[in-house]
Amino acid sequence: MKKEDHICIDVYREEYKHAIIHLITGIQQKEFGLPITASDQPDLLYIPSFYQSNHGNFWVALQHNRVVGCIGLLDLGEGQAALRKMFVDATFRGQTASTARRLLDTLLHWAESQRLKNIYLGTTPLFLAAHRFYEKNGFTEIAQCALPSTFPIMKVDTKFYKYDVSTADSCSSSFT
Repeated sequence: MKKEDHICIDVYREEYKHAIIHLITGIQQKEFGLPITASDQPDLLYIPSFYQSNHGNFWVALQHNRVVGCIGLLDLGEGQAALRKMFVDATFRGQTASTARRLLDTLLHWAESQRLKNIYLGTTPLFLAAHRFYEKNGFTEIAQCALPSTFPIMKVDTKFYKYDVSTADSCSSSFT
């Protein structure tokens, strides 16, 4: 059986909170040496009220009930949203597992169903593989001044992207 056969995408539930925090902070601190903690990211403590309101949502990638990835969509109002907290365990990255692609497909299908216009994201310059992934999947780099005024900028983010939902081709498959 292939690794991707074991992956399922689920909408966030409170039982996933601690595993998500561990996944995200582990990647930020251990892989990239970023001086960021869970307390620097209070949205992780309040995922339902922060992400799962209006047109936003939050999903997790699971392998046999183990959290191996996550992605959030924050409603910014006026048809705009922010892609946040896209993290995938190192052993589930790449085309073999397709975890990131499945998480992104789920988010994009949701955005389309919610009739959102644009999705923005901010990232650190250190996440080079993430930059290639976003660009390969239709995101274009933009200047910080082109972000909506409601976009929440994290201090480590200095590279920004935009995805135009209204002109994008529909994704080829759904994993919702």
